[in-house]
Amino acid sequence: MYTINSFKKGLKDGLPICIGYFPVSFAFGIFAVENGLTILQAFLISVTNLTSAGQLAAVPIIAGGGTLIELAVSQLVINSRYSLMSVSLGQKLSSKVKLFERMAIAFGNTDEIFAVSVSNNGELGSKYMYGVIALPVLGWTSGTLLGAIAGNVLPPIISAALGVAIYGMFIAIVVPVAKKEKATALCVLLSIALSCAFKYVPFLQNVPSGFVVIICAVASSVIFAILAPVKADDSTPDKEVENNG
Repeated sequence: MYTINSFKKGLKDGLPICIGYFPVSFAFGIFAVENGLTILQAFLISVTNLTSAGQLAAVPIIAGGGTLIELAVSQLVINSRYSLMSVSLGQKLSSKVKLFERMAIAFGNTDEIFAVSVSNNGELGSKYMYGVIALPVLGWTSGTLLGAIAGNVLPPIISAALGVAIYGMFIAIVVPVAKKEKATALCVLLSIALSCAFKYVPFLQNVPSGFVVIICAVASSVIFAILAPVKADDSTPDKEVENNG
């Protein structure tokens, strides 16, 4: 099987992801400083974590003085999908990709980078993976930095409006899938109902916000994994492609 190992091709494939990441991370930067984080703290979160959902969930926990256990467990639940994606992506990597290179690639393996990478036929080399990861990481971190700076400069009403954009991103991700899949829509509604219960039911209001995220996500996922399991998709093997290295 031929190996795709062109850094230039990786940069080309990663450019659209970079462009898409920038406005989302910009909104996250504003969201972070609005919740009391400093510009440096917001920037460091994005440098060390490439997970929009995890970062969004972490900020209120950090700002609210939540425990490290609460923060760690919430991130484990939210980001557990990356371990599965990394295992799958690992099967696409060339046998020449060394362990430390695989660890570096795993750090930069996001939903979009995974989707773009596995869509290529043939094996993937480390140079290609570094290329496809480089620009999205740059877009994500620079967007966060500029958003955090803007959050301290722009008028509060504008910052608040831009901060809502990150919620719009998640709505845009969930709604199309929910419209196609009834089980997904019901799972989302159940999660919303549970979240409202923790917000308004008196004896549930004292549960820390981080654990609320954990409980709602796990409970909804488990219930619908049992009630509406996803059927295995029988797909044909990828065809081999010419070497782009």
